[in-house]
Amino acid sequence: MVPKNLVVHQQSKVLELEYSDGKSYRLPFEFLRVLSPSAEVRGHGPGQETLQTGKRQVSILSVEPVGHYAIKPTFTDGHDSGLYTWEYLHDLCVHQKQYWQGYLEKLKAAGEDRDSATLKK
Repeated sequence: MVPKNLVVHQQSKVLELEYSDGKSYRLPFEFLRVLSPSAEVRGHGPGQETLQTGKRQVSILSVEPVGHYAIKPTFTDGHDSGLYTWEYLHDLCVHQKQYWQGYLEKLKAAGEDRDSATLKK
């Protein structure tokens, strides 16, 4: 589902997506960063994910369109390898609460928090 409007709100650090069915969603930059679809974050298969920490203050520097199917944000921490397809963004919108809760649970299980910048080994 392609959004009819997409707005980067720098002050509140959210990406707002509005759809033709009248629904709109606000995805925090931190949420987008820690759930990046990039191989750097997701790995190349199950169990290869890298838990992202210390991303609470991350912002988006720019958003580039990729064809007619995705966007590529560049984050202030230098991350720019995630291609967020329209399908993936819509999935993040619809399941935001569940995905965020899952992320918080993974942080807790790893003994990390949203502000720590490095993983404890």
